[in-house]
Amino acid sequence: MSVPVEANATAVGADFVEAAERALCSGTLEQVPDAELERVMTAAVRLYAAKAELENSAVRPVTPEQVTPTDVVVTVSGLIRGAGLNLWDVSMWFNRAKR
Repeated sequence: MSVPVEANATAVGADFVEAAERALCSGTLEQVPDAELERVMTAAVRLYAAKAELENSAVRPVTPEQVTPTDVVVTVSGLIRGAGLNLWDVSMWFNRAKR
């Protein structure tokens, strides 16, 4: 009996969320290796971008009540640096019209 892809993706996402929350609550951030965080972030960014580019897409990137402004700025800054972008590059995309 095969497991539907959607159910499998949900379970994997739940496993990662649980591991991240455990690491954050215990203060032992090394429980989630940097290489695994990079793999998850890369996949999440690519999937979010693909869904956000769809016409009439309303996918939210985060649950606002669960992140702080600092969390967002630190993450966005890391993404900008990691992709070799600068704020001027970002400003061109920030105000662009949706297709």
